[in-house]
Amino acid sequence: MNVMAELNFHHLRYFHTVAHEGNLTRAAQRLNVSQSAVSTQIRLLEERLGQALFERRGRSLQLTEAGRIALDHADAIFATGEELVNTLGERPSGRRQVLRVGSLATLSRNFQIGFLRPLLGRNDVEVVIRSGALANLLQQLESHRLDVVLVNTSPPRDAATPWISHAIAEQPVSLVGTPGRIGAGASFRELLDREPLILPTVESSLRSGVEALLDRLQIRPRIAAEVDDMAMIRLLAREGVGLAVVPPIVVKDELETGRLVEAAQLRELTETFYAVTLSRRFPNPLLRELLDKSEDWKGGDAGGP
Repeated sequence: MNVMAELNFHHLRYFHTVAHEGNLTRAAQRLNVSQSAVSTQIRLLEERLGQALFERRGRSLQLTEAGRIALDHADAIFATGEELVNTLGERPSGRRQVLRVGSLATLSRNFQIGFLRPLLGRNDVEVVIRSGALANLLQQLESHRLDVVLVNTSPPRDAATPWISHAIAEQPVSLVGTPGRIGAGASFRELLDREPLILPTVESSLRSGVEALLDRLQIRPRIAAEVDDMAMIRLLAREGVGLAVVPPIVVKDELETGRLVEAAQLRELTETFYAVTLSRRFPNPLLRELLDKSEDWKGGDAGGP
């Protein structure tokens, strides 16, 4: 018998409601049925699909990977019904694929735009971007609420943390500042001796490389600020607070307009950006498209502030 003929859309509606509510009690109240009736419908759907759709964590229900895939299809199915109503009512709407992206709150916006550019503006794609702390983003990735997490430090991995870190861009690092700060004719060493520095915080993977370079040169710089946010480093450099040690991609617009200038390239330093994923039986095809296309712009232009 055809699979679709056997799929009961009544079961699917119950699943769709539970998935969005995250709780049997609220779903039952919304559907105006008993919790046992909801549980029965979910169990029948799981038996039909041959996959567990939920796992219980405390008092809440979390989608499994199969559950996330089923929800995407359920969303599309019920959106199709809405689209039919809209179309016949002369209110056309289009179906769209969704990619859920988590991004470290301190990450360069330029890098994010560069990575996501192949999907931005497409009529058939919706990109959902959530920023936050690494631990929270990885938790959302594990619970299948995110498809990928963008970071500039590869998270540690062991048998209990099944992350896959894809190195998708390696950016050079430079010393940049306002024209007034850099002046003319000063050497790299003279600038470091003379001007205060804006540095990433000690938690940054870039900071250890900067400190090693300064130690080899036997330079003890005057530190104007230590910042964990790329956007804030950019703003402080623009305000002339000091010279910033930063990938040029972060200050791309300012370099193009001349508001900031590059004093020197720190060729032995690079910053690597990662797309962190989980190994999944049902990967999001949009993510694979981005990972493939990221090879085209590694180390290159990534636009946007």
